[in-house]
Amino acid sequence: MNVPTYDKFIEPILRYLVKHPEGAVARDVHEAAADALGLDDSQRQVLIASGQPAYKNRAGWAHDRLKRAGLSSSFKRGYWKLTPEGLAYSASHAAPLSAEAVEHLAIGFMNVRLKAGSDAIPLDQDAAIEQPAPLSSTVSPDDRLEQALKELRDATADDLLESLLQVTPSRFEVIVLDVLHRLGYGANRSDLQRVGGSGDAGIDGVISLDKLGLEKVYVQAKRWQNTVGRPELQAFYGALAGQKAKRGVFITTSGFSGQAIDFAASVEGVVLVDGIRLVHLMIDHEVGVTSRLLRVPKLDSDYFDET
Repeated sequence: MNVPTYDKFIEPILRYLVKHPEGAVARDVHEAAADALGLDDSQRQVLIASGQPAYKNRAGWAHDRLKRAGLSSSFKRGYWKLTPEGLAYSASHAAPLSAEAVEHLAIGFMNVRLKAGSDAIPLDQDAAIEQPAPLSSTVSPDDRLEQALKELRDATADDLLESLLQVTPSRFEVIVLDVLHRLGYGANRSDLQRVGGSGDAGIDGVISLDKLGLEKVYVQAKRWQNTVGRPELQAFYGALAGQKAKRGVFITTSGFSGQAIDFAASVEGVVLVDGIRLVHLMIDHEVGVTSRLLRVPKLDSDYFDET
């Protein structure tokens, strides 16, 4: 018997989390959902290509849909918890959920983007573009594969941002320097130094671009949920002036207001990185992320030509 598709896991997870309003360990939710669906041992031993049990993978995707619908959250690493909206949704939707309600939760929020502050302006233009509707089964397998890869990337970006918001500010500063090193700044990791702390004058890290340390880039890393405004950018620019620095990078887990973006554009040497750009840089350069190789077969028509 096959393992049920991920949409079948949505309601069992929702109902289990209702019974645990304080939150629950993800692995406990996996097992509770599997029990509710009546999965036997053989079904729980089915693995996907990455080696993960299929039922745990599908439970994870079901929770992803609940998160995108605003009904649940990963309030700390490895824990799932319904939001107030999720508790209200469960109370207003008697069990069992209708097929239409499950379908809406399963596919209606697939393209919900990472959220920054309500007044934040996306730094990357494609972040402001409405994403296309999910591809149907009638399109080509190549197009479905592209859609699946995008969905996996977006889900990983969500998980990365949640993880960044849960680390300590000092750990976030180290992660930021790791990202910049993977981008090619500094010949060695030791050329990137964390200096954040009391009396740091708004500077959290320093990158030496040459061996003698004559060329430096100064970094401020803010693990924030609120939008970064013009005053924070002005303070950072003042800190750069105090160091007689020509280059600075301001990185945040949230976003920047329009006035902050305008200010950065009006001065020289200041680069902004918001949460969305940061997590995609982490994915591209495999910081806190691992990748797996997929082998996609394609006919080699030249092989059959006579020589």
